[in-house]
Amino acid sequence: MNLASSIPDLQNCRRLFLRNYDILINIGVHDFEKKAEQHVIVNIDLYVPLLHNTPQEDELHEVVDYDFMRETIKEIVSHGHIQLQETLCDEIMKKMLAHPLVIAARVSTEKPDVYPDCDGVGIEVFTIKK
Repeated sequence: MNLASSIPDLQNCRRLFLRNYDILINIGVHDFEKKAEQHVIVNIDLYVPLLHNTPQEDELHEVVDYDFMRETIKEIVSHGHIQLQETLCDEIMKKMLAHPLVIAARVSTEKPDVYPDCDGVGIEVFTIKK
């Protein structure tokens, strides 16, 4: 079952997504993590009502631009070291929901290089704007 069909507020929405955005950032609580950048993979789903995201003139200003997601992440990580994935994930979510057309979002962050015996460890948060 897909998320939009199971939550009435998300019906009649367009889902925009950013998949597996791999970025090097300063993140972590351990001393060795504070000395080098780590790969973090970010995924975002944004839900925007079709009413506000269906172009009539085939113009970019009529929709939520994908660049918004990538540029927001770049801006957040440019501020320096972040200790926790929870902090990073929550900050991305806050900025995604600040967009006036976005009514809900799912954000996940994943560190793929932490353990040799698994693909990654991470955080995911889903929020509907009220």
